Amino acid sequence: MLALSDLRRDHAVLVLAWVRTALGVVAFAAPTLPSRPWVGTDAGRASTRTLARALGARDVALGLGTLLAQRHRSPVRGWLEASALADAGDVAATLAGWGSRPRLGRVVVLAAAAGGAVACSGLARRVTE
Repeated sequence: MLALSDLRRDHAVLVLAWVRTALGVVAFAAPTLPSRPWVGTDAGRASTRTLARALGARDVALGLGTLLAQRHRSPVRGWLEASALADAGDVAATLAGWGSRPRLGRVVVLAAAAGGAVACSGLARRVTE
């Protein structure tokens, strides 16, 4: 029988995976929407939309991979670790372009990416597989 903490952990994994998947779908379908706060007016450029779609596809893959692993009672730890690394990459990219990014957007993206990295990393340590 699962302990309450196991149920909460599993629920947190589901929530994070669904949020990542949803954000990825939005980034793929409407790339300027999530990229505008991060890159500003360049979000409307065709090249920027291509990169935003690629990042969206990455997040869909990570989110669905996590969901499918949990559904099939397969290991989710690696999916969470990969998600944490992807978010850490977003943190690094935001910091590398800090001075040229919109002020509010860079803070919001930095907080969201850092929060995702911490949450996924923390959950990865709590799962047994």
